[in-house]
Amino acid sequence: MPRVYIRPIAFADSPQAEDGEAIRLGGGLIYASRFVLIVREGGKVVSRQRFGAGDVQKAIATLPDALAADAAEQWDNLRCTHAPIACGQRMVRLDQPVVMGILNVTPDSFSDGGQFLDKPDAALEHAHAMLSAGAGVIDVGGESTRPGAAAVWEGDEAKRVVPVIEQLAAAGAAISIDSRRSSVIEAALAAGAHIVNDVSAMRHDARTTEIVARSGAPVVLMHAPGNDGDLHADGDYADVVLDVFDALRERRDAAVAAGIAREKVLLDPGIGFGKSLAENLALINALPLFHALGQPILFGASRKRMIGALSNEVPAHQRMAGSVMLALKAMDAGCQMVRVHDVAETVQAMHVWRGLRDAALTDFSQLA
Repeated sequence: MPRVYIRPIAFADSPQAEDGEAIRLGGGLIYASRFVLIVREGGKVVSRQRFGAGDVQKAIATLPDALAADAAEQWDNLRCTHAPIACGQRMVRLDQPVVMGILNVTPDSFSDGGQFLDKPDAALEHAHAMLSAGAGVIDVGGESTRPGAAAVWEGDEAKRVVPVIEQLAAAGAAISIDSRRSSVIEAALAAGAHIVNDVSAMRHDARTTEIVARSGAPVVLMHAPGNDGDLHADGDYADVVLDVFDALRERRDAAVAAGIAREKVLLDPGIGFGKSLAENLALINALPLFHALGQPILFGASRKRMIGALSNEVPAHQRMAGSVMLALKAMDAGCQMVRVHDVAETVQAMHVWRGLRDAALTDFSQLA
């Protein structure tokens, strides 16, 4: 069955680009002016057609009816504005990047394993430091998903995360639970978590979909190629960018079919999960394409091994500069949320990035 994709390929700082009209991507601060219409069949790209924002209808008209309808929907998705996420009394806006701070309450996470395990005071102090530094959401996790990590009993995972979530909720923080187990997710939501961040895209545990649908909580669906035993396995792609796009579309549609409101679904391309360095780089360079799915995008590459692979294999705790660079790249692609360890540094970089795009500070007409 043929598939169609609309990929943005040229960008601007305002609705007026040098080569004509530009559209606002995902309701954020990024504009796109040039696009490529891709058709693939049987896993192979069979055609590519470049066009400007003003020529979209002409380009779509060249497609068969079924593909034209899909392309028209993607075009609408590229331009859609996402409503804020309600997190208790807080509203997390998605018209500008949101920094999600990582709080791992695990013994073996690849970067900060053991630092906050069985140390609730230290965990809370770190969480409050991230909030003070500008984190919009705190992502609490009790299981390491690094390659080769040992399995964790769900009862232990819940014991790690629930007390921290309860205290953060009492302080009024916006909280996500990083888990793929329904019992942990259910306990975390009852403790005050607002967002479910499931690295298996709700494939690991059949009850998760039901719990999320019943709760009305937003859910992040992340791409990982592997099964329950190893999320990093089976990373065999005909075209990593288009394959991940299709997989995320499938998981989005499955979530909606199960009763989860479409506006509650966020998508994560799963950097580092079952992907080589070249495949990770291809995905990052293609991030604007994922706006065509019509959902907010969460990006997480903080301290991941690809940074070490490009930096003489520096250890995880020395990958802050590379992490900030990748977060800024995600912001340049219009991603609505970036998940990071180094919150203060990322927030500072984001403020400068936003300043460069503020029409009140820069007269863009003078730069044409």
